[in-house]
Amino acid sequence: MLTGGASTRMGRDKALVEVGGRPLALIAAEALWSAGATRVVAVGGDASALATLGLEVEVDRHPGAGPLGALLGAFAAARTDIVVVLACDLPEVDAASVALVFEALLGDSAAAVARPEQGGRHHVLHAAWRVSAAGPVLAAAFAAGERSPRRAAAALPRRPVAGVSASALRNANRPQDLRTC
Repeated sequence: MLTGGASTRMGRDKALVEVGGRPLALIAAEALWSAGATRVVAVGGDASALATLGLEVEVDRHPGAGPLGALLGAFAAARTDIVVVLACDLPEVDAASVALVFEALLGDSAAAVARPEQGGRHHVLHAAWRVSAAGPVLAAAFAAGERSPRRAAAALPRRPVAGVSASALRNANRPQDLRTC
């Protein structure tokens, strides 16, 4: 789970913003655990505060380099070849949506990533990744100066995932994005 970033539009650390009395980071972690994840790692952010929530924290290896650097950090922390990566700013993410992307990748050995695609948008920060296939490609793009996970993953073999609700994919970048939660 990606918990770093400047949160400039939110005005405070998004991972720790509470929705319904629960920090966003914990909402994402609970979706992962409920879907069957045996290990959930928070990459980046306020390590002390995240640890207080009971989360395992991995220091962002590329602070300030955007979500692609954090995604590579998640890959480095992985102990399995298939990992589900969520941004921490998904206030309505749920176990069902996590299970859908995981099962889609598990069932397609040719794909490097399984991601929901809705409204022409590819949701790479709510996706299952095959580290052995995606890692080298994303690392090369990062080394070449790319910082967008979406652009870095554009050429990867992918499995589109249907059935993920729009609410599970909705992110909260600004305080007003939380008013509908």
